[in-house]
Amino acid sequence: MLKPYLVVEWNDTETDAKGWLVVHNFVKGYTGGGTRMHPTVTREEVERLAEAMAYKYVACESETTGGCKAGIAYGYKAPDAYAVLRRFLIAMMPYIDIGVSLGSDLGTKYEDVLKIFNEFGIDIPLTKSMKQNPDVLQGIKDFDELLTTKIDGLFLNDVVTGYGVAFSADEAWKFKSGKGGARVVIQGFGCVGASCALKMSQLGYKVVGISDAALLVTCEEGLDVQKLIDHKNMYGEMDKAFFEPHYDVRSNTEWLDIDCDILIPSALEDVIHISNAKSVKASLIVEAANIPLSSEGDEIIKQRGIDVVNDFVANLGAIRFYDVVIFGLVKPNPQAVVDDIEKLCRKNTYHLFTQAKKQKKYQREVAYEIFKPTISDLPEYAVPSEALSWNSR
Repeated sequence: MLKPYLVVEWNDTETDAKGWLVVHNFVKGYTGGGTRMHPTVTREEVERLAEAMAYKYVACESETTGGCKAGIAYGYKAPDAYAVLRRFLIAMMPYIDIGVSLGSDLGTKYEDVLKIFNEFGIDIPLTKSMKQNPDVLQGIKDFDELLTTKIDGLFLNDVVTGYGVAFSADEAWKFKSGKGGARVVIQGFGCVGASCALKMSQLGYKVVGISDAALLVTCEEGLDVQKLIDHKNMYGEMDKAFFEPHYDVRSNTEWLDIDCDILIPSALEDVIHISNAKSVKASLIVEAANIPLSSEGDEIIKQRGIDVVNDFVANLGAIRFYDVVIFGLVKPNPQAVVDDIEKLCRKNTYHLFTQAKKQKKYQREVAYEIFKPTISDLPEYAVPSEALSWNSR
């Protein structure tokens, strides 16, 4: 399981964009993961993200899906970003059509991915046997309907990951016997960071700092998260015109300078690294982003005794939402979905911290032991039809 099963490289014919599809493993011929677009994306990053997805599906208790990821090295704010995404997905259609289920990630929108799929007669990518399963087809209808629903004023699909991170953070903080009203700093204010901030404030935490791609805003008394969300611009950035007079606005590079109890990186990978890991002031890091700590930075955090809820434990909300609805494991209504994610995130976090304490090990090391993927199936088309047993496995 150390090497990815499949790596496909793509070079755009109309721009300098480059992209990769990485399938870490198939389970029952199926694999899932998001599509990232950012100028800094590399093949190595996509491979790491695909591996993390494989672990995440184990943590998600999925019996149907392996892990994959796609990444495009291109500016997500570029005027032709959608066209680049479309050409990339067209190139990946042979894989998508047989069960590589690509969604959205940093720099892409799920509605854009679905729009491109629909253009080519695909609703949600499925294997051949899944396409013939009436229960799965009903699950797709339920999932599509839930994508149009809201909870706390936000679309369900935009909150499931961030809410799951918040539940994980709350469970870890309680395990640590942390004080009430703990101070939280969130780096990144896209759908995940914003919904996480909202749920943390609802749970009684004080969000004292939020950074996005343009700035860092802080307030020792706590930020009005709902107001910041209500006035985000089209790129998901906060609008200074709606800040309270007592808010402090700083460079977005200064997010580690803010005193806090809980730090939640929610954007790019490797933002905590060898050069800044010693500056972390929090006693708990909860990884809303995928691989936000570099290997060198992670070693420093470990040596400093800072607790961590790692990415594939904390941020599995979106894939859990997809999995339980498509395969009919929960009732298809928004509150049932959120309740299910809360239950799973709290259970996994408590189990992780309990085992780490028992074994006297760093949480990340324990997570890689208890959520290790053990299945690496073939794509379904490679299996003789008489051997297919999706419905009975």
